[in-house]
Amino acid sequence: MQRSLVHIPSWIFSTLTLSVLGLTPLWASGAQETGGGTRSNAAVHTVSGDDRINVQSLIEELVARSPEIKAARERWDAAKAVVPQVQTLPDPRLQLGYQRMPMTDPLQGAMYGFGQEIPFPGKLRLKGEVAQSEVDRLEQEFNATRLRLIAALKEAYFNLHYVHKSIEIVEKNKVLLMQFEKTAKARYSVGQAAQQDVFRAQVEISRVLDRLAVLDQQKESLHAAINRLVNRPPADPLGTPEEIHTTILTIPLQELSQRADEFSPALLATAKSIDRSERSVSLAKRQYYPDFDVTALGLRNDRINDNGYQVMVGIKIPLFYETKQKQGVREALAGLEGAREDFSAARQDVLFQVKDNFVQAQRAERLITILRDAIIPQATLGLQAAQAGYAVGKVDFLTLLNSLLILQDSQLELHGEMVNHEKALARLEAVTGGPLGGPLSERKPGSRSEEHTSELQS
Repeated sequence: MQRSLVHIPSWIFSTLTLSVLGLTPLWASGAQETGGGTRSNAAVHTVSGDDRINVQSLIEELVARSPEIKAARERWDAAKAVVPQVQTLPDPRLQLGYQRMPMTDPLQGAMYGFGQEIPFPGKLRLKGEVAQSEVDRLEQEFNATRLRLIAALKEAYFNLHYVHKSIEIVEKNKVLLMQFEKTAKARYSVGQAAQQDVFRAQVEISRVLDRLAVLDQQKESLHAAINRLVNRPPADPLGTPEEIHTTILTIPLQELSQRADEFSPALLATAKSIDRSERSVSLAKRQYYPDFDVTALGLRNDRINDNGYQVMVGIKIPLFYETKQKQGVREALAGLEGAREDFSAARQDVLFQVKDNFVQAQRAERLITILRDAIIPQATLGLQAAQAGYAVGKVDFLTLLNSLLILQDSQLELHGEMVNHEKALARLEAVTGGPLGGPLSERKPGSRSEEHTSELQS
């Protein structure tokens, strides 16, 4: 091999040397971005003229424009209007009539008055409490919808960031592969490399183009997904995501579970369903008591030119209680047991989501550290050594290519784990009722979910 190098023309050797010297700075700039991003933030490659999109501004737009959030708020407002309706007495009746009774001294004249149905004391109050519990439940449904959509928006945003970083890394590696192809052609022209090296470089360039086509499709799909969430036309243009600030999760699992128990909107909504069912049971039992009907009439006797009055009190007797009131109580009790089981199932699901996302975040943090501090620096040295070795014929092309692919996969994995970490935190925020920052004592529970939790544990 050394004897062959003696006969290499000087221009060929200059080409190989320039390729090695030119490739290393090109890759090194990408490695510096990748390595430094995990400590503070990840730089996002942007084409000149692209607009940056900020996740916080997208969240504000989502909250203001999302039809799903608006619909949840309208359902909440509609439930508020029910409360005064069910707490109000039934509409009174105005009565007008004329009477004539054939007697020795005939009685004839006009009748006028009003009637009012009066439910048994406590029924209207219980109806109001049932309606108010439904208001509270729909409030938590509104909060759950808002947090769920914010988490979905963040996940789409972080996925878009990953696609942009992938395009940036793959584009840089495409330039490297084109340089490898030139080097392989130069070595093949002087008999120092096999034609297979040139073909292999061309195949890898084609594979890179294939991968870029897939990434472009994923980018456009994510643009449409984000536009849908913020109620824009799906075809509207969308800029490049801003830098991601990686936040280390310092809250222990036990505290996260406690936050979910006390503040998760999905859990609070099911707890409010229990409250509503409990009051429905009380209302059903109160239906055994009769309602009243009061009627007051004024009477006019035209024959003697005198006025009189008449007062009547009616009572609704629950005569068919076996098939009506009793079955109503059974219905309410079954609904209460169902609500309690729903709460138990919802709590299990919420605590599972907390544990699952917590361990995903922990895994991502460990892998980020390993990739940033060990694998990528080692892969960097391996590629540099392979570049230098291939230029002087000590390393084959397959080794050089594998070194580049290992580095590319490590860079993509690093950014993928950064995105997975932020997505796990976004899901934790949704399931624990809000941002993870701030002490637990500053939050205010929105319902009696703690009481229901203690009842289930006991």
